[in-house]
Amino acid sequence: MVQTDSNSSSMGEHKRMVIQNSHGEKLVGILHETGARELVIICHGFRSSKDRIPMVNLAAAFEKEGISAFRFDFAGNGESEGSFQYGNYRREADDLRAVIKHFHGDNRCVVAIIGHSKGGNAVLLYASRYNDIQTVVNIAGRCDLKRGIEGRLGEDFQEKIEQNGFIDVKNRRGKIEYRVTKESLMDRLATDPRVACQSIHPSCRILTIHGTMDEFVPVEDAMEFAKYIPNHKLQIVEGADHEYTSYQDELASIVLDFVKTSLYKDKCIPKTSSSCSKFDKLIDSRL
Repeated sequence: MVQTDSNSSSMGEHKRMVIQNSHGEKLVGILHETGARELVIICHGFRSSKDRIPMVNLAAAFEKEGISAFRFDFAGNGESEGSFQYGNYRREADDLRAVIKHFHGDNRCVVAIIGHSKGGNAVLLYASRYNDIQTVVNIAGRCDLKRGIEGRLGEDFQEKIEQNGFIDVKNRRGKIEYRVTKESLMDRLATDPRVACQSIHPSCRILTIHGTMDEFVPVEDAMEFAKYIPNHKLQIVEGADHEYTSYQDELASIVLDFVKTSLYKDKCIPKTSSSCSKFDKLIDSRL
């Protein structure tokens, strides 16, 4: 089931779309339509949405270059249906699968998947399970999911969750922001991106981008990915924080260059990409 409504911008048409995932939940996204069959999909991070600045700016950058872009909310985030879950890494990869299958069925060619933060983990998990997307961009993803938990849940998180079955995470004013269940915590602890990355096919090109001033995910995680991904490029952005606050243009330029270079290298659609099997050429005259 897909619902759409649209409005025009100076560069193209923006369509609000609703795509159903494999669990019957409605995922809401915005398609930056340029008329090109080539399309990139952009995935947001933890407790974020398609409307956060990095996602919007990346989509706009591709749109400006004549490449369509789709940014969407994972289930339980933003406008999409479903309940928020702390772990849910594989479920989010499943959401991405539903979106890709929709565009494959619509005769579009998904040339790259791009994820920020937790979305970076989603695109890498996707690539480890399927071999139908040949270009993947991981922006500030976390390599070791056991790290970062104490910072959000407290040093005694294991004791608390064993005792109560959940932990309510509160802000500085004491308001509950979200609940972490034991099941969702176990899901995170059972997900190892390092193992998953070793299953990514060598033909799949991966770019990892990370800022040296990232306050949530240490830059060392990016360097760890380089040890486990077969076909990997690492780009460190000096001074950039987790959201690339003062580095949006540089981030967009790095991602665009990598994706466009990959298109030129391919010259034709990989045989593994079912959505693109009828297309001989990837590059149109606008690139």
